[in-house]
Amino acid sequence: MEKLEQLINNQIKDWSLDQKFYKDKEIFNLEIEKIYMNSWLLAGHESQIPNPGDYFLFNLLTESVIIIRGKDGLIRAFMNVCRHRGSHVCLESKGNVKRLTCPYHAWTYNLEGDLVAAKNLSVDIDKKTLGLHNCSIELIQGLILINFSDRPKSVEMMKQELSEPMQMFGMKDLKIAAHRNYSIDANWKLTVENYNECYHCAPAHPEYAKSHSLKYDESSEEYELAQKPMKETLDKCGMKDYDIAADYDVQIESQEQYAYHRYALFGGYLTGSEDGKALAPLIGDISDYNPGASDFSLGPVSFLLAYSDHVVAYVFTPVSHHTSQCDVYWMVDKDAKEGGDYDIERLIWLWDVTTKADERIIVNNQKGVNSRKYSSGPFSEKESTEKRFISWYLDQLRETL
Repeated sequence: MEKLEQLINNQIKDWSLDQKFYKDKEIFNLEIEKIYMNSWLLAGHESQIPNPGDYFLFNLLTESVIIIRGKDGLIRAFMNVCRHRGSHVCLESKGNVKRLTCPYHAWTYNLEGDLVAAKNLSVDIDKKTLGLHNCSIELIQGLILINFSDRPKSVEMMKQELSEPMQMFGMKDLKIAAHRNYSIDANWKLTVENYNECYHCAPAHPEYAKSHSLKYDESSEEYELAQKPMKETLDKCGMKDYDIAADYDVQIESQEQYAYHRYALFGGYLTGSEDGKALAPLIGDISDYNPGASDFSLGPVSFLLAYSDHVVAYVFTPVSHHTSQCDVYWMVDKDAKEGGDYDIERLIWLWDVTTKADERIIVNNQKGVNSRKYSSGPFSEKESTEKRFISWYLDQLRETL
């Protein structure tokens, strides 16, 4: 702890992290407990489990969570740990069950997590005390968020402030059209840092930079000029302008962080497509294609990018102290038909090619960080969100001292 305190105190403000933050396994273990076991994580969308008994698993390192719809229609989350001797109860990643039965000794739980059958169990044992362990869960406009903490931060302010923009995009009435998992041979912080800055967008992502104004510095004349037609057509498209900044640097005690920001597309692009043309039917309250994209932050490692006709969700999680993964979900209107209303390959093209490019960038970043010659360097003015993320990250570690 003394070494960690010294490391934090020696960190230069608005400079990249010391090498040890990316390579030290003990620091990684602290990060998992302090950040990943205490932050709200986007796990999926309620459309994945429309019927009673439908479930899917959310896995993170040694933890596994069963997210299931009960007979009463409510969605619950249970730790995938039998109360007998600890076996995983669900072995398949998704399915439909009438009851949850452990494959080891057949202890059986109902869809509400109560233990209902356990052969040869002493009559002195009260089954009511042996239900599956709950995992904290929140539904926000159809999005499923989970938290491993017994006392998680509140999401009430997130719900209040993001409710209108989420309704604008009809989040509750979406469905997941595609999901891809990308493995990245790099520390999880490098993946989140990369997402948090667009300093690299112009040189590294020509497909993205062709249409998204965020490649410009937000204080630049080019950026401001690009925003004008997007903002002028919001009302006509049935949209409103919101700017909700409650992210890393605007922390409220006991509340999870969140944010919303919209920026323009240019060059005649209607959405995040290869040719600029529409990809799917309009979503939510939107009545016409507005040339823009909206960023949502839901906690520190879960993000949404919303266009007029689809929403892309990003979730970054660690696999080990030197490997991580990125799960990307593409969501469209729940009534849209694949092959008619949208084509999967066209839908995923931009953020598939961009995420694959990011994977290469981040892996090369890790290779350089591993060098004995690596030393931290100053962030540019265009890396403001990354600066805030690093400052927030260091504050989280300080709280462990």
